[in-house]
Amino acid sequence: MAIETGVKAPDFVLKDQDGNDVRLSDFKGKKVLLSFHPLAWTGVCADQMKALEEKFAEFERLNVVPLGLSVDTVPSKKAWAEHLGIEKLRLLADFWPHGEVAKQYGIFREKDGFSERANILVDENGVVIFSKVYPIRELPDLNEIFELLK
Repeated sequence: MAIETGVKAPDFVLKDQDGNDVRLSDFKGKKVLLSFHPLAWTGVCADQMKALEEKFAEFERLNVVPLGLSVDTVPSKKAWAEHLGIEKLRLLADFWPHGEVAKQYGIFREKDGFSERANILVDENGVVIFSKVYPIRELPDLNEIFELLK
């Protein structure tokens, strides 16, 4: 079951597509959108990450750092980011221990070996203020996040 609103978001450190460490607690004072997608190189996941990239400036205006997370490796994330034309969005590799962050957030699909498709919004103090799992073939609606932030 996905992490509930009102609870402290588990801190984590993952590598982004450039091999840099990204720690959730480094964003204290900003909101963070954890946008989990099952696997790189798939259609809906690509659309999900491209939508985050396209709305990056809007997220910045709202003091939100969007992050894309999946169980793929750093080299795969790097190649995928280049393929998609991702320049601002950081794509995080929840590869090893495999899916550990997705497990901490209650959205790892053990039988499939990847995460649910989910958006989890963490506030400036590290508390979950939005948590939604989407059908695996459905593109998350970013307007839900923008409406919440208004």
